[in-house]
Amino acid sequence: MAILDNHSPKGPENWNKNEIKKATKDLLEEIYEYNKRLYAEGKQSLLLVLQGMDASGKDGLTRTLFQMTSPAWVNVHSFKKPSDEEFSHDFLWRIHKRAPKKGMITVFNRSHYEDILVPSVYGYIDEETIEKRYDQINAFENHLEANGTKIVKCYLNLSHEKQGEKLQERIDVPEKNWKHSDGDWETRENWDEFMKVYETLFERCNDIPWNIIPCDRNWTKLYSVAKILLKTLKEMDPQYPALNTERFK
Repeated sequence: MAILDNHSPKGPENWNKNEIKKATKDLLEEIYEYNKRLYAEGKQSLLLVLQGMDASGKDGLTRTLFQMTSPAWVNVHSFKKPSDEEFSHDFLWRIHKRAPKKGMITVFNRSHYEDILVPSVYGYIDEETIEKRYDQINAFENHLEANGTKIVKCYLNLSHEKQGEKLQERIDVPEKNWKHSDGDWETRENWDEFMKVYETLFERCNDIPWNIIPCDRNWTKLYSVAKILLKTLKEMDPQYPALNTERFK
């Protein structure tokens, strides 16, 4: 059985929307406090990896997740088609440059996993090269964690039906026209192929485990990721540094 078969895109049916929204507000306030401690401490960092199909809401999630924090404490980067310069290096070269420095949270809105997903579906890189990338990604992520960067990986689990509705909204609603891309519909035609590759990623790139996030409803998505993020920050336990001064002794 596929891993995603065990995860509903809508989330638990017994969740109450009003209760979850209230709980989410409390989570976001705590995330602000821990984000501030992390920045002040300057000894650890956190990388939040967001993967998902088009219209799964990566941008909106990032915006609302950190709405209470300072822009100075969070960096966001999206990895699209590599440039000519990036193509001339190993595939992780451009990724490593964007890894968070100490004290920071960095969000990858699409990530190094695109370098397996897209070439696997469209076949423009040979299978032997792609096979090596699974182990290379595991080694890269373990290297980051061994050097003080905690990684949280989230797959935004959007149903095929809901994706179709959201993509159509980008055509029907004028203020959303700017989000429309013909390429998103072309990618949708390869949905099953992408799901197969994701299932392989969940199994083979799992040294740092994946979190499967229900995304058909925005409030379940935000709550689920906020809860995981706060739990991770608490485990990191960043501390305010002690006063360092000679003047006021």
